[in-house]
Parts: sequence; structure tokens; C-alpha cells
Amino acid sequence: MAQEVAGRPPEEMLSLWKREQDRLKALLVDRDTEAWQRDPAFSGLQRVGGVDVSFVKGDSVSACASLVVLSFPELEVVYEESRMVSLTAPYVAGFLAFREVPFLLDLVQRLQEKEPDLMPQVLLVDGNGVLHHRGFGVACHLGVLTELPCIGVAKKLLQVDGLENNALHKEKIRLLQAGGDTFPLMGGSGTVLGMALKSHSHSTKPLYISVGHKISLEAAVRLTQCCCRFRIPEPVRQADIRSREHIRRTLGHLRPSEPGHARAIPASHGPLYLHGTLARFPQKWHGPWKAYTDSYITGVRRHIVQRHAPKGVQESLQTPQDHSRGPRTDLEAPRSSRAGTGVEEMGCREHSGCWLPTPASGQ
Repeated sequence: MAQEVAGRPPEEMLSLWKREQDRLKALLVDRDTEAWQRDPAFSGLQRVGGVDVSFVKGDSVSACASLVVLSFPELEVVYEESRMVSLTAPYVAGFLAFREVPFLLDLVQRLQEKEPDLMPQVLLVDGNGVLHHRGFGVACHLGVLTELPCIGVAKKLLQVDGLENNALHKEKIRLLQAGGDTFPLMGGSGTVLGMALKSHSHSTKPLYISVGHKISLEAAVRLTQCCCRFRIPEPVRQADIRSREHIRRTLGHLRPSEPGHARAIPASHGPLYLHGTLARFPQKWHGPWKAYTDSYITGVRRHIVQRHAPKGVQESLQTPQDHSRGPRTDLEAPRSSRAGTGVEEMGCREHSGCWLPTPASGQ
């Protein structure tokens, strides 16, 4: 869950973030792209991933980013990695991706390099997709950059486009009777932005499902339901469990005041290029905004340049090295071995398979 950092970025940086969202949003795909997505039983789907960022209690900067991959339909963890990180960018409504995605992208890239055979075929993200102030939430952002199908799974309703957690909304929730019941989240614009899903028969609070990338809303809702042993779908739940356990293990050996208890993506020192647009930041921005921007571009620039820029201009879009500061160092931190799996699990019912969600009566 996002926590706030005091202060707000300069307006020039918010404008930069908006332009970056718009560029990536143009690459968003909101339909099924894989054969398994159109199969009623998701035949062909073997691996589902989940990501989460958990915070150190009382600290809005130190956090743990976690990626897990589960077998499907067994929902057994086959891969996990958790890493301590420092989130130097603030939480600004509508821009959560710029705070968390660089670290989640780093985890996906590391998995691709280490064990490509375990790459997930879809990612469930603790956050929103197109159900978002600007129609491009963290699940969309991560999906476009990884080119993986992504689903936004939010625990609270984001009140955008006229959606409100008012008496009418609460009455619709009350009418959700069984696990799999849903109702559409239609904004004031007339667009269906997502679905409210009663994911478990004993849950009184719905989940808010929205398209992230390369999947339809119908398939996203069905798959989320198939992944639920409890209210929270198992990929997200396991990522949360393991990130919190990693924090406990890490802080058991390092006091928060000691160096090394958190890792930020190292900053590059050159000017910043986004799709050919140069933004050189003044010296007074050497605080969290400058540190954030450099770390974000370090993780994202190569995706944009290599995959989406015309070949003829790819070289011109690369950030020149600033040799006045000496030779560049490796931007990757030492790679850690796969995290241990010794997490004490809660008891859980047997997975009962998938079924199509049905609208609640009266909806």
C-alpha cells in the first residue's frame, strides 16, 4: 500500500510524469492477446505472477519490493524474490507508478535473466489499471514496460470519473451474495472502468478489478477469481506475505539507522532523455525528485528506446555519459540468491477451480 512522502515534486516534474504516462498509454492493449485468455478453463496458462511493495512500519521511504510466480491452477509458489528498496519519489495521487514501478520492473528483469523458464504469463498487481485518474495506473504502467498481460487488483475503490463509495455503491456490495458475483464500475463518462468482485463467499468487501495490459476485463475478472483461496488473489497475497517476512528478517539483522538496510536503484548523472525530449534538471533538484527521476529512467529508458523508438534514432536517444565524474560504475546492485520459502502459511481451503463470475441479483 502506498505511503506518502512529505512534499510535492516541482510542477515541471509533474508535467514530465504526465507526458510519460501519455506516451506509454498510447501502447496500452485492453483486449485478450493470448489463446489461454479465451479458454473457459484457461488451458495453456501455467504460471501466474504477483507483485507487491510493503513498507517498513513508521517509515515512508524504506520498503520491500516482492515478485512471486505461482503454478496454475495449483497456485504453488515456484519462484520468489524480495529486495529492500528506498522509495525517494513521493506518493502523488495518480502517479503511484513513478514511485514503485522501477523496483518491480527490476525484479521482472532479474527473473528474465536468471530463470526465463519461470517467467509468468500474467501479472496480478496490487493496484489499479485503467481504473485511474488518467486511465493509466500502476498495473498498466508495469504491463506496458514488461510487455506482459497485467491485471489491476485494488482493495479500495478509487473514486474517479464520478465513482463514489456512497450509499448506492454500498447497496450494490450488499447484493453480492456468493464468491464470483460482480457488478460493473461505470464512470460518469459512461465507460466501464472495472468490476467489483466478491472474491470469496465469506468476504464482506469486494475487490476492484481493472485491465492493466494485454487482457480483457472479462478474462481479468475470471482469472482473479480462479486465483482466490481467500479474499486476496494468491499471487498478490503471497507477494505480500513474503515481502513482509523479508522486512522482518532484514530488520532483525540491521537497525534502520545502519547503512545498507535499503537499496535504491543507482542514479545516473547525465541529462535525461525521454523519447527524444531533453530535460536537464537544476542543481537545486538534487533531492529526492532528481534521485527519483534518474533511477526511474535507468530502469525504463532501455525498454522505450529498444522496443518503441525508430531504429534510426535509437542511438541519438541514449543518455551521454558524463565523464567529469569519473568512469561509470555498474548500475546493477549485487544479485541476491533466491529468497527462502520458509514462510509459515495460514491454513487454507482447497482450491475449488474456476467458474464464470455472475452478476449479483438486481444489478
